[in-house]
Amino acid sequence: MKLANTLRTGLLAGVGVIALVASPAFAAEAQSAEAAPAPAAGLPDGVPIEEIVVTATKRETNLQKTPISISVVGAADVKNRHVQSLIDLADGAVPSLRIATFEARQSALTIGLRGIVPGDANQPAREQGVGVYLDGVYLGRQHGLNAALFDIERIEVLKGPQGTLFGRNTEGGALSMVLKAPTGEFGGRATAGFGNYGSYTGSLHLDLPAINSPIGSVAFKIDGVVAHQDPTTKNPLAGQTGWNQYQRYGGRIAARWKPVDGLTVDLAFDKSRDENTPFYSALLNYNPLGKPVGTVYDNATKAWYTDNTLTTKGIAPLPSQVKAGWFRPDVADIGVPQQPSIDKTQGFTSTIKYKVSPELELRSITAWRTVSDDQWDNSGGAHRTPVYVPNGNFSRYSLSTLDQRQFSTELQAVGSISNIDYVLGLYYFSERANDAARTPNSNKWISDPVTQLPTGVAINDPNQYEATAPIARASIAYAKSYAAYGQATWTPIQPLHITLGGRYTADRKNGLLFTLNGAPSDLTFKQDNNRFDPLAVIAYDVTSGVNLYAKYSTGYRAGGASSRSVIYRAFGPEEVKSYEVGLKTELFDRKVRFNLAGYMMDRTNSQVDFNFFIPQANGTVRNTLETVNALGTTKIRGIEADLNIRPVDGLALGLSYVYTYTKIPPARNTVQEQLNQEIDPTNTAPVFQDVFIVYTPENALSGTIDYDYPIGSNGTSLKLHLDGNYADAAYTFDNEDVKADKSFVVNGRIALADIPMGNGGQKLTVAGWARNLFNTAYVYRRSNANGAVLGDYGNWNAPRTYGIEATINF
Repeated sequence: MKLANTLRTGLLAGVGVIALVASPAFAAEAQSAEAAPAPAAGLPDGVPIEEIVVTATKRETNLQKTPISISVVGAADVKNRHVQSLIDLADGAVPSLRIATFEARQSALTIGLRGIVPGDANQPAREQGVGVYLDGVYLGRQHGLNAALFDIERIEVLKGPQGTLFGRNTEGGALSMVLKAPTGEFGGRATAGFGNYGSYTGSLHLDLPAINSPIGSVAFKIDGVVAHQDPTTKNPLAGQTGWNQYQRYGGRIAARWKPVDGLTVDLAFDKSRDENTPFYSALLNYNPLGKPVGTVYDNATKAWYTDNTLTTKGIAPLPSQVKAGWFRPDVADIGVPQQPSIDKTQGFTSTIKYKVSPELELRSITAWRTVSDDQWDNSGGAHRTPVYVPNGNFSRYSLSTLDQRQFSTELQAVGSISNIDYVLGLYYFSERANDAARTPNSNKWISDPVTQLPTGVAINDPNQYEATAPIARASIAYAKSYAAYGQATWTPIQPLHITLGGRYTADRKNGLLFTLNGAPSDLTFKQDNNRFDPLAVIAYDVTSGVNLYAKYSTGYRAGGASSRSVIYRAFGPEEVKSYEVGLKTELFDRKVRFNLAGYMMDRTNSQVDFNFFIPQANGTVRNTLETVNALGTTKIRGIEADLNIRPVDGLALGLSYVYTYTKIPPARNTVQEQLNQEIDPTNTAPVFQDVFIVYTPENALSGTIDYDYPIGSNGTSLKLHLDGNYADAAYTFDNEDVKADKSFVVNGRIALADIPMGNGGQKLTVAGWARNLFNTAYVYRRSNANGAVLGDYGNWNAPRTYGIEATINF
């Protein structure tokens, strides 16, 4: 009933707005307003909203005339929100874009749009559901996505399936990062700052003047960035790193060569290093099921009992050293060994554009990229299994490596013939990725031999990790993808635009799980999948400032296999069909921009994860994950609205709202079936379980206030920025019926900008910033997997951070 009322209200409002703007009276009024030179009534002093150019259709178009639901995070937004890497957008800057750590780790990010959010896509044979691009190059792994950002021009968030122009693994949409290119003129900026938690940042962006020669002009641009933060949760073990700390740095050099008129060759090389630690995993409650607490441990049965007769089993007692509860810890209760995880990314990109004629441009985008990860994650301590046993080991230390290599090339023809705009393309992608993981226990309880209660904690010898915890899994996977696509927009009469497109893709994937539970393995998988993704759009320009569209599109996420599975279980691709209608408006002399989109998506063969942490005979805990394709149709429905207003000179207001409804059919829980058969080999009954779509709040909202107040006549101004971001509670594990907390985060910045320095044109900006201004605390990831033996655990958001920075533009 709630869903029906919400959808009814949204659809009625949408129909009402569309009917209003489509009416002749409104159209005439809008055209009259455009013709009038005077400011619009009611908004006398506002400066028009700037035009935003996007490349979602492989050509530069005005955001308002592009029939796609798009949000754009511009360079000013990155600065105002103090965004250093993509994880800083996890607070909800774009309400439909959901970003979270994988597990508690900053070394791999989970990125989702419109309810397409993969829970565990960081294995070599797993794929993302939202494509992430850097200057048009697809980034194949979740690892490395949290590297420090270079000189961002804009981040385009394309919502809904992008299967035609972007291809595989964009069923939820695409996140496209566009970096600033060399200008050929000397200039740049340098920034330095510091803040709480020992943080400091620095960046240099330098444009060099073009060099003219007989072979054309060449311009260079150099970027360097560094960002550091000490841990927000300290580790009491001397010499060991805490939690949520990072040291990110990187460099990039770009060259733009113009040998002849119409030909542009862009070459770029980037290299980054991200040293980080996970967020702390805290025990939120103990014994939530109210089981009897054991007082006697029996070594023979490896179980706790409530009395010496060993007749009634109980839950393991909670050591007094362990602090459980609903609070964000500043210092961990027990020190554990931990060192930073290290991500390394690098890549070379060549982009060539040749303007054959005013009507045709040929392009090629070729790239080689690598990412590697050495993971050291000891985020759980005694807050996760293994549970307490006298003189037993604990604190699961997740050690793993990943190495990935990819090559891609794309050829495009972008042009126009009469009243038809078209894009044609060929695409090739090749990838190799391998991983290995083990999970030793880093700590050991020292227990009283009489009471069996802990009296202290010891640290296990790290030299024995390999002996006590051999490689739990090691795998390698290969992928190749071939595609051909085309899209054309026909304008039979000026207000009407009809777009048709399609993409044919051939995916070839195979893999080998060559180590399983410390022993050699020869488990393999192989998949060959071919598919066609069509697109159809009808767009109508009611006036130059009012545009309507209706869109049908499809997309998919490639299949693969889970290296956490004990049988290397393969699963097939999942597909989505999307139906979308939208309205884009600019009113009152472009003082108001209002965009509205409503969509219905039906997903089949949904990839669902069943995740269990299973104790092993050697005392370690194995993370077992089986992925299946759920039967039936997953329904995802939503409304997206964006409003921007310039009511008076210097003041800009923004508001974005997203409503999302999701329903996924029950899926077959193969892990529980395996456990049932271990207890009773004759039990072959299938187990179906309710499952959930993760990191997708029903309601999400973001609002911004920006004010620019001129000081004097030399261009100096006082700039104020505030943004507030809210999201409902959401599930965080496919197979767990428990939600994390709702969230509300406010960020702010105040700057004295563009202070002239001397006669050379240099300008200084001094700013103070704060993230999570009110220091709100919420659990963004929560699990009840250990509820029956210990309690729920979760990861808290980052506390308030703040600092000052100075920027010189030259």
